[in-house]
Amino acid sequence: MKIAVVGAGPAGLIASATAASGGARVTLFERNEKPGKKLYITGKGRCNVTNLCSPREFLEKVVRNPKFLYGSIYNFTPYDTVDLIESNGVKTKTERGNRVFPVSDKASDITKALVANAIKYGVEIAYENVVSLSAENGKFRLVSSRAEYVFDKVILACGGVSYPSTGSNGDGFKLAASLRHTVTKLYPALVPLNFSEDVKPLQGLSLKNVKVTVSDGEKSESLFGEMLFTAHGASGPVVLSLSSVINRWEGKNIKFSVDLKPALDREKLDKRVVADFTKFKNKQFKNSLDEMLPKSLIPYIIGVSGINPEKPVNSVTKAERENLVDILKNLTFSISSLGGIAEGIVTSGGVSVDEVNPKTMESKLVPGLYFAGEMLDVDALTGGYNIQIALSTGYAAGTSAANTF
Repeated sequence: MKIAVVGAGPAGLIASATAASGGARVTLFERNEKPGKKLYITGKGRCNVTNLCSPREFLEKVVRNPKFLYGSIYNFTPYDTVDLIESNGVKTKTERGNRVFPVSDKASDITKALVANAIKYGVEIAYENVVSLSAENGKFRLVSSRAEYVFDKVILACGGVSYPSTGSNGDGFKLAASLRHTVTKLYPALVPLNFSEDVKPLQGLSLKNVKVTVSDGEKSESLFGEMLFTAHGASGPVVLSLSSVINRWEGKNIKFSVDLKPALDREKLDKRVVADFTKFKNKQFKNSLDEMLPKSLIPYIIGVSGINPEKPVNSVTKAERENLVDILKNLTFSISSLGGIAEGIVTSGGVSVDEVNPKTMESKLVPGLYFAGEMLDVDALTGGYNIQIALSTGYAAGTSAANTF
C-alpha cells in the first residue's frame, strides 16, 4: 500500500511515521527545503510542544470544535507526545502552566526528533510542491512540481495560512476544495490586538498576574496571566488566547479590560490605596503610586484618572479615590482590530469537521483521503495545545490510513 502525506509539519511527520510503522510505503511531500519549518519559530524559538495535562483538561482549552477532537486526544495524549519526543533522543522539561519544552530550549530539537521518528520507519521525504490532487477509480493521482504519482491513500497535513513564509500558504485548502470539501471562512488566531487608544507610552510594559476580560456587551471571556503592551495594543499569552475567542464575534464594539489587582476585591484594594495615600500623605499624587504599580504605567493611570498629578495626595477626594480604584480594577480599552491572519500563530477555520470522521480523520466524501493538523477547523488557546492537536490528529490519520486498507 502506498500512502502520500502532504506537508512535513508536526501533523505530517507523525502521520507519515505511524502509517509507515503500520507497514505502508509512505512518501512525505514537503515544499520547503527542510521539514518542520514553522516549528522552528514556535515558542519564540523554544517550541512549546505540548501541554502536560489530562485529555479532559486539554479539551477545555480547545476553542473550536472540541468534541471533534475527543477520540484523537484520548488516543494520543500529551503524555504520549513526551514519550515520543524523549524516545527519539530529546529530553523535555515542564514549565509553568504545564507547558512542555525541550531541555535545550531549541525548537530544532523537536523537529529533529519527529524527523528521526519518521525516517526510522522508512518514510521517504520528497522535497516537492504538490500542485494538484484527484481521486480516480479508488486511487489518487498526485501531481507535484517534479512528477506525477499514483497513491492508494493521501493524508493532507499542509497547515493553514499563518506565517506563509514557512510554507503555510493555503494550498492545502485548495487541494481539499478540489475534492469537494467545504473550507470554512478563515480567521486570524493567537494574534495581537490593536486598540483605538494611544498606548505607545506603554509599549514594552509587561504585566504579570493580571485578569484580562473581553466583552461585546453580550458575551464576555476572562483569562488570568501575563500580557504585554505593544505600540498599537497588546500581546502576550492571555491576549493571544483571547484573540482566538473573539475572532468570530460579529460585534464591532469589543472592549478589553485589565484588572491590575485581581487578588484584591474592591473593598480591599480601596483600603490598600488609603494605606498608600496615608503613607505618602505629604507627597504629590503622581508620587504616591510607586509601591502599587510599575513605574511606566503610573503616568497613564494618572492621565486616565483625571486627578491633577501635582495635587497633594492628602487632598484627593473620596470620589477621586473610588474612581482610581475603578480604573485599577477595570482599565479599559477599545479593540479596533485583530492582527492579520498571516501573523497568527495558527489559522482558525479550515476543512469542515462535519465532513471528516473524528475517529479516523478520513473524509466522509472521498474514501482514502485524510486530514490532519491546522487544515481542520479546530484550534485552541496558546500553551502547547495546537501542536498537540496536530500530533493527535496526525497520529489518528496515519494509524487509520495504514490499518483500514
